[in-house]
Amino acid sequence: MKFHFFAYMARMKYIKRWGLMNSVKEENIQEHSLQTAMIAHALALISNKYYDGNVDAEHIAAIAMYHETSEVLTGDLSTPIKYFNPKIKTAYKEIEKIANEKLLQMLPDELRPEYEKLILDYTPEEYKLVKAADKICAYLKCVEEMKSGNLEFREAKNSLWHEIQKMHLAEVDYFMENFGESFELSLDSLG
Repeated sequence: MKFHFFAYMARMKYIKRWGLMNSVKEENIQEHSLQTAMIAHALALISNKYYDGNVDAEHIAAIAMYHETSEVLTGDLSTPIKYFNPKIKTAYKEIEKIANEKLLQMLPDELRPEYEKLILDYTPEEYKLVKAADKICAYLKCVEEMKSGNLEFREAKNSLWHEIQKMHLAEVDYFMENFGESFELSLDSLG
């Protein structure tokens, strides 16, 4: 029997983000997922080292790697549409769940439970850190676009900044205070 799960995962590079925005540099969900995994991992480590957290940073990173898997079947629905009203949000969450379940069926029975832990069954604490990393990455994309002179991302940047602040997560505040400003700098300034 042949399994198609990873062939679908390879298609993440074809799913573009920010579909309603004029981007200087297109971003796909594969790129986004890697950056989200790196930042989620960092948030977990920060939580454990500085704020008495007790989360598995590697597991958090793996959850983040797969947090957009459903989009290989559904595509990327723009945030303003996805969250337009509670009915659309609820319906889309159900569509994502069905898509993820379909993808999990494309794995051998012996591996499926391990991937279910990454795609469907994670704790609220794990979800919170991955969601925070996801928001940070969206904010950093806006910073990148603004650095390139693309003012179309100004409102999204401001909105995401307020959402990040409203999280009231010490790990997130630490990351933004200690790493976030670097994204505003040029390569020469990072030296």
